[in-house]
Amino acid sequence: MLTFPNAKLNLGLYVTARRPDGFHNLESVFVPLPWTDALEILPTPPGQTEAPLTLTGRPIPGAPETNLCLRAYALLRTDFNLPPVQMHLHKVVPIGAGLGGGSSDAAFALSALNKLFALNLPSDKLLAYARRLGADCAFFLENRPVLALEKGDVFEPIALNLAGTAAVVIYPNLHISTAEAYAAITPRPPRHALRAALARPIETWRQTVTNDFEEALTPHHPVLAEVKSALYAAGAAYASLSGSGSAVYGLWPGREEAPDVAARPEWLVWRGRL
Repeated sequence: MLTFPNAKLNLGLYVTARRPDGFHNLESVFVPLPWTDALEILPTPPGQTEAPLTLTGRPIPGAPETNLCLRAYALLRTDFNLPPVQMHLHKVVPIGAGLGGGSSDAAFALSALNKLFALNLPSDKLLAYARRLGADCAFFLENRPVLALEKGDVFEPIALNLAGTAAVVIYPNLHISTAEAYAAITPRPPRHALRAALARPIETWRQTVTNDFEEALTPHHPVLAEVKSALYAAGAAYASLSGSGSAVYGLWPGREEAPDVAARPEWLVWRGRL
């Protein structure tokens, strides 16, 4: 079974409180981004002993056995008699970018295994497994815009239609770990009502829709401001850091094609439509 795990963008991100369990409460809107990896899962033929996971594309830090796709398989195998499998992940979405690529891989692995072995897990059960793998994994099972609350794993529907919006996402070849990002943040109440701000035209978001990590991380990584300036110079109606990583995106509503943006050779640029 071949699937294409997609990335996400954060529209606004407020870190509102530190939780007793060590995590943080946040408020953000997640939207799907059609920048994808490729994940294939097949049953292992009898008698073969190939590695359960092979990797190509962008390098993934850490030992392969800690990969979230294998963790998804191991989690289901604790409750179901799954046969051995072979997975191949071709990594395209950059890591440490704030685009949720690893979480998406895990969610798509859960969904693919559910279909491949006819486990017939309903959506609420799959969501429960996904939440055990990562705070934003559950988002990728339904893949529609949501207002994310608490750890980023409690969702409320939101009326938000970005169809026809051109987007450019730039990864400035900078990995920002979750630990580094949260070490730089000071929780505080949201400065604006996010749902109300996003209900207004995109051209107004520049004044009202912010990402707390952008303010916290930019002094340590000035390239983030450089990327954002390049997007605005190319005419973006709105530009922002995504998540707690280093990818910065720009939006052009009602535009058929995303524009070219002046970028350094080492920057990775994705252009498309939401």
